[in-house]
Amino acid sequence: MTKTKKIGIIAAHPDDEILGCGGAVAKHVKNGDEVHVLIVAEGITARDTKRDVEARKDGLEFLSNCSKRANEILGVSSLTMNNFPDNRMDSIERLDVIKLIEKFIKNISPEVIYTHFVNDVNIDHRRVHDSVIAACRQLPGSIVKRLLFFEIASSTEWRPPLGATFSPNWFVDVSDTLSTKLKALEAYNSEMRDFPHPRSLKALEYLSRWRGATIGVDAAEAFVLGRNVE
Repeated sequence: MTKTKKIGIIAAHPDDEILGCGGAVAKHVKNGDEVHVLIVAEGITARDTKRDVEARKDGLEFLSNCSKRANEILGVSSLTMNNFPDNRMDSIERLDVIKLIEKFIKNISPEVIYTHFVNDVNIDHRRVHDSVIAACRQLPGSIVKRLLFFEIASSTEWRPPLGATFSPNWFVDVSDTLSTKLKALEAYNSEMRDFPHPRSLKALEYLSRWRGATIGVDAAEAFVLGRNVE
C-alpha cells in the first residue's frame, strides 16, 4: 500500500496554485495524499497606481471566494491565504516572507513542496521561490524531502532567456486529472483570458497536451526538480 504523503503548495497569487500544479494536486488527492495550499499575496491591487486595499475590498473578497471554490474542486485539505501586496513583494522584507513559509511548513510537515520557478517575469514569483529555498534549507532532520518548481503560463515563458530557463526534468502524468484542473481554473474566471492568450483555458489545455506528448501520455504537468532526498 502506498504511503500517504503530506504535500505543500506555496504560490504567490490566487490562481498560481492551479496554473502551476492543479493537475498534480488533483492526482495527489486522488491518491489519498494530504494537500495544503499557501497563497502568499492578495492578487488584486497591482491593477491600481497606488495600493488601496479598502477600495478593492469587494474584489479581494470575490477573489478569495474564487480561491476557496477552486481548491474545493481539487479537494485540498487546507487553504491559507495571506495578504502581502500584489506585484509589490519586493517592498516586503524577505525575512517576513521566509517566516510565513516556515510557519506553514512547521504546521503541516510536508514531505513535498511545489512552488514557483526562479526566473519568472513576475517579481512576486521570484520572491516566493527564493523564500521557499531559504525556508527549506536541508538541515539535519529536515522534513521537506522534495522541491518541485512549476511554470506559470504568461509569466515563465515571457522571461527572456537570460540566466536560468525553465527546462523541465520532472513530469507528472495528469491525463486523468486535467479536466479537474480546467474546472478549477473556471472558478477563477475573472483571472482567465481569451485564446490565444497563454492564460486561457484552451492554451493551458494545449500546454498540458504538449507536456504529455513529450513523455508519451495524453496530458502532463512539467516541473524542474530542485531537490530530492530518498
